[in-house]
Amino acid sequence: MLQIHYIRENREETIKRLEKKYVKDAETTVNKIIELDEARRKLQNELDANFAEANNLATQIGDLFKAGKAQEANVLKAKTTDLKEASIELKNALTEAEKNVYDVLVLLPNLPHTSVPEGKTPEDNTVVYEHGTIPTLHSNAVPHWELTEKYDLIDFELGVKLTGAGFPVYKGKGAKLQRALINFFLDEAEKQGYNEVQPPILVNEESGFGTGQLPDKEGQMYFVGEDKFYLIPTAEVPITNIYRDVILKADELPIKNCGYTPCFRREAGSYGKDVRGLNRLHQFDKVEIVQIAHPEKSYEILMEMRTYVESLLQKLELPFRTLHLCGGDMSFGSALTFDLEVYSSAQKRWLEVSSVSNFETFQTNRLKCRFKDGNGKTQLAHSLNGSALALPRIVAALLENNQTEAGIKIPSVLVPYTKFDLIA
Repeated sequence: MLQIHYIRENREETIKRLEKKYVKDAETTVNKIIELDEARRKLQNELDANFAEANNLATQIGDLFKAGKAQEANVLKAKTTDLKEASIELKNALTEAEKNVYDVLVLLPNLPHTSVPEGKTPEDNTVVYEHGTIPTLHSNAVPHWELTEKYDLIDFELGVKLTGAGFPVYKGKGAKLQRALINFFLDEAEKQGYNEVQPPILVNEESGFGTGQLPDKEGQMYFVGEDKFYLIPTAEVPITNIYRDVILKADELPIKNCGYTPCFRREAGSYGKDVRGLNRLHQFDKVEIVQIAHPEKSYEILMEMRTYVESLLQKLELPFRTLHLCGGDMSFGSALTFDLEVYSSAQKRWLEVSSVSNFETFQTNRLKCRFKDGNGKTQLAHSLNGSALALPRIVAALLENNQTEAGIKIPSVLVPYTKFDLIA
């Protein structure tokens, strides 16, 4: 959530940056927030003045009683009664004013970083890095959904029977490949200093709000109505919320956590060839990396996180590219995002496998995640996260890019985890 004092002090800049994210009626909304906040501040000042006058009268009343001037003291006591009644009305009005500001403020997305490219669609994203060579496949090469059936790795139809579309069943070497990737990603994260966390996969509404999924993405989340819990769309949600209502010490930063979880996304409205097989699922596995950082270090850390995720793709011997997302293609809460895409040789297209983002204070303001600096002043930390990595499209690319007439080769870095080097 944006900080109201920043909006008030940087009105034009806020409007300009919101327009880069294609926020409808940005100027009108910002003006409304400032107007509502002015009303709130006026009520706060009146209430503060009432309290100050009441305290002053209390002192005078005490002095008058001590001086034996009870009649004069009682006159002032009547005034304090009027002030108390007025204060009650002001408190109620202030509560309503604060709600009015909040109701508009909470619907605004984060401001994009000044380096974010202009643009509205994925086609406007900027390629900032490319690695690897796109493999040339043999003449009988097929997409991964045919490979998984041929080698009995994943059963999509059985998933439909058990649950519904988008809930595949992994079998045999397919299940082992999943487990191998999870363990590989967790081991690599540990080498980079991330502390492994195994969080719940159900969260309450406060957690969903803290990381910005609510009220923006409730339609994309599975909801357990009786208990009012949400199935997590990513481990980012519970791991970041560990630091909700926490005041850290500056020397504790950065805090680095990672976690493996299944992830759940309704993906409402997704259909067509681009969602076939593993391309878009309702349940999938992912390892997430999360950092809580000092504001002065967060963009340096963002680049470190991006480089780390790129190194995973290099070790998996997958051709990939890194995109700097334009304003119109960024998430609600992100200030700057890099997407990483691997090339799917059988499908002949790029598949997104990771987003690495800096949220600056957008999440931590909602979370009230703060730290004390060297001067003892409390300020908001920055939060960052990244997929490291999401499994479905990694598996799709591994199967397709490494298929041969003899079978599917396993990248050498995974063989110690799979215990086999060929799926045949």
